[in-house]
Amino acid sequence: MAAWKALLYFSASVMFFLTQGLGMNLALANLNQIQGSIAATTTEAAWLSAAYMAPNVSLGILLVKVRMQFGVRALAKAAVISFVVASLLNLFISDLQSAIFVRFLSGIAAAPLATLGFLYMLEIFPPEKRGTVGLCLVTMNSMLGAPLTRLVSPTLIDYGGWRGLYTLEMSLALLVLPIIFLLPLTAPPRVKVIVRTDILSYMFIAIGYGCFAVALSVGRAYWWFEASWLGVVLVVAVASLCVAALVELNREHPLIDIRWLLTWRNVHIFGILLIFRLMTGEQSAVVMLWYQNIGLLFDQLQTLYLIILAFTVVGGFVCAALLNRGLSRSIQVVALMLLATGAFIDSQTTNLTRPEQMYLSQALIAMGSAMFIPPTLADFFNAAFAKGPAYIVTFFVVFMFTQVIGALVATASYGTFITIREKFHSNVLAEQIRLTNPIVADRVSALITPYAKVMGDPSLMNGEALTLLAAQVTREANVLAFGDAYLVAGSIAVAALIIMLGHLGLQAFALKFTRTSAAAPAAA
Repeated sequence: MAAWKALLYFSASVMFFLTQGLGMNLALANLNQIQGSIAATTTEAAWLSAAYMAPNVSLGILLVKVRMQFGVRALAKAAVISFVVASLLNLFISDLQSAIFVRFLSGIAAAPLATLGFLYMLEIFPPEKRGTVGLCLVTMNSMLGAPLTRLVSPTLIDYGGWRGLYTLEMSLALLVLPIIFLLPLTAPPRVKVIVRTDILSYMFIAIGYGCFAVALSVGRAYWWFEASWLGVVLVVAVASLCVAALVELNREHPLIDIRWLLTWRNVHIFGILLIFRLMTGEQSAVVMLWYQNIGLLFDQLQTLYLIILAFTVVGGFVCAALLNRGLSRSIQVVALMLLATGAFIDSQTTNLTRPEQMYLSQALIAMGSAMFIPPTLADFFNAAFAKGPAYIVTFFVVFMFTQVIGALVATASYGTFITIREKFHSNVLAEQIRLTNPIVADRVSALITPYAKVMGDPSLMNGEALTLLAAQVTREANVLAFGDAYLVAGSIAVAALIIMLGHLGLQAFALKFTRTSAAAPAAA
């Protein structure tokens, strides 16, 4: 492919991923800013994310077969036009109920966009490089939406609140519409591959994935042990996926080859992808919560997110260059070192930590995130591609589960962990607050001083000082809880690094032993 044409296809892939990423993140990143315009509480606003994720998380699985049967062009047209309509509906939202309904439709309409971005990127490369360079750039593009959302959100919120955000989404949808007509994808022969049992299996998979997405999106807001219906939702999710597995195991041509999926190599890859999501959750979930907790807004974090965006791009291109040389394991070792270093630097945060102190650590994490996942995905993608087109569906099942459900698991896990650790640290600090302690007494006296000229009653002044001291204790407990979360992320990265080095060491020893054993009879 000519260089100018490859650049056009690369730009098209970026546009599709940005359209999908911004559509997913605009509401999620700005829940606190937009909940007033739709008359929703913080807990109710969490349903906007749940409504989007519930259908979006599983549709990519079915779309692989839809593309094989009806063609890429038909899928692209239907996908982009549907997304334009869904984006237009966002401009007419007036309350929470209409917002939830439209977000549900947006989740359905946006599902094919990532698939199209994936296909446009692979179009550039010959088959032997699609699983290496192509996959690195696809992964990089999929990570650009979150930091870019936080860069553009302040201006859009000032411009028009909710409607300002989704005017951009509709604009992007209109921009990608001509792409499918001007830059056609290579159309493989159409094959009738969808049968009735595919629809049955997909229905159960969609229910299972959707229930998991809902529970993970709103579980922390309602709290896990306080809302009994969360348990019902999780039971339905597990039961639906079990029924889907039973259906698939008894089919001659399954939608998902579960037996192949559960081979040791694939389970190993599946585990690596989930661990990756837990490691990168430090940047995608914890850092955002941290700055919300200390009262900073996105317009005060512009440089930080610009650095994250830049180093994500750098990491993607470095990974592509190294993976093309066959250095997949070296890339992962370096990536884990970057992730661990960044997380441990962040674990030293205090209540005086501001974005400037996190530039280095977040740059390391962004670069490590972009470098770690492509080598793992490359192994799985190449194995699925070698087995035939039917196994690409299985690849998308694992990819969607680990990336979307895995991201929700990371966000829910870290949020829950921070809440629990904040209560723990609050109790520990509160036990040390005694007025008989000279340090505490001095702090209370310092807090009383500003009120001495306007309050004459000593008991009122003491009460006000103790209230301010309690607020400071809560703030410090939150700081310690976030430090614990950063420490957990770093510990996961170190544990993964140790296991990987041990595994590589055993592989090298086994290879050397095999060569020595083979050489011994020859020498004799």
